[in-house]
Amino acid sequence: MQINWRVLDFEEINNFHLYQLLKLRSKVFVVEQNCIYQDLDDKDQRAKHIIGILDNQIIACSRILFEENIYVIGRIIVEKKYRRKKIGEIIVNKSIRYILNISKKNKIKISAQERLKEFYSKLGFIRKGKNYMEDGILHQAMYYEELNNSVNDEKN
Repeated sequence: MQINWRVLDFEEINNFHLYQLLKLRSKVFVVEQNCIYQDLDDKDQRAKHIIGILDNQIIACSRILFEENIYVIGRIIVEKKYRRKKIGEIIVNKSIRYILNISKKNKIKISAQERLKEFYSKLGFIRKGKNYMEDGILHQAMYYEELNNSVNDEKN
């Protein structure tokens, strides 16, 4: 499986792929997770988007924002039929590597769903603070600090 990985500004995403990106996020975050929330939050326009394309279809994506003096990785998603194939690890590692390559800041935050805390812990994220509800799903703040971790980005 040869996935074409791209890092794009919002303006660089063509209409075809933008539609796929929003469709995938709606499919997973709204329908699959049964969570009614406003995905179109006016942050995509100022984010970097990490996109994985296979056979001209977006199968994975994340977005990176710089907010309140920290990088935030969010909207991390893998199409259901491609899960459990390490693509989630690849996209998170690509997101981390992108941030570390463009910035001297080495602190990265994610708002992780409680059920995924072990997944993110294995990738070097550390939980800080109490659990909280976000869009009806239990979450926790997790942070990655390069000094304590090394990104696994082999052949990805």
